[in-house]
Amino acid sequence: MAHTVDSLFNALWADYQTQCPSATAVHRLLGGGQPIINDHVAFRTFNLPEVELDKLAAHFLALGYEPKGEYRFEQKKLKARHFEHPNPKAPKVFISELLLEECSVELQATVKALVAQLPAGATEAEEFLYSGARWQVSQAQYRALLAESEYAAWLAAFGYRANHFTVNVNELEQFATLGAVNQALKDAGFELNASGGEIKGSAEVLLEQSSTLADKVAVRFSDGEAIIPSCFYEFALRYPQADGTLYTGFVAASADKIFESTDAR
Repeated sequence: MAHTVDSLFNALWADYQTQCPSATAVHRLLGGGQPIINDHVAFRTFNLPEVELDKLAAHFLALGYEPKGEYRFEQKKLKARHFEHPNPKAPKVFISELLLEECSVELQATVKALVAQLPAGATEAEEFLYSGARWQVSQAQYRALLAESEYAAWLAAFGYRANHFTVNVNELEQFATLGAVNQALKDAGFELNASGGEIKGSAEVLLEQSSTLADKVAVRFSDGEAIIPSCFYEFALRYPQADGTLYTGFVAASADKIFESTDAR
């Protein structure tokens, strides 16, 4: 049974809630019983031919999504693209990939060994985007990756699933500003990512973003279990462009800090 836009995002959301249990409480807090509109969902991958960005994107292109902005994160050695659906209510999709050729030979060898464990054609399966880590990785490998790239370590531990969902703050009835959303979250005991300030971006760049710090969950490694940061929840407020339509792109400087929501702490 091929996915529709709705069935794919429902499956992604169900999986995401297992890795970000606080998302359900955030939903209750901000939605007040009303459905929450998602601004975008983000994914991580490696730029190896078997699992490159385009392989993940193919699932969305098949559902009518179109490629839009391209982004580069020099320090984190990433490139990214975002995709939009003709239906403006459908979530945008943000996919990034780690440029392995810019990483150490040790990291490259570890990542290639992980990806080599995937069955041929794994990325084409209906459920690939919420299939998790389908490889064996040890805690020592995780820690070695973490020392060089938090992004690579997260991906090794959690695999293929939504790294975060994002609340479309423009569609919230009870909150007019991102600051008000952040205050409600803090009052309820949620910890926010303060890297680059609690609010990343501004009205000048047409986008403001904030996020919780990732929940911590138990991950089963090949040599035992460890509790590590998993997925987080993001919040986005978009501003109108000169023509009156809301800006739909992303701001690399802000996204760079959002990535740090999963940092080990």
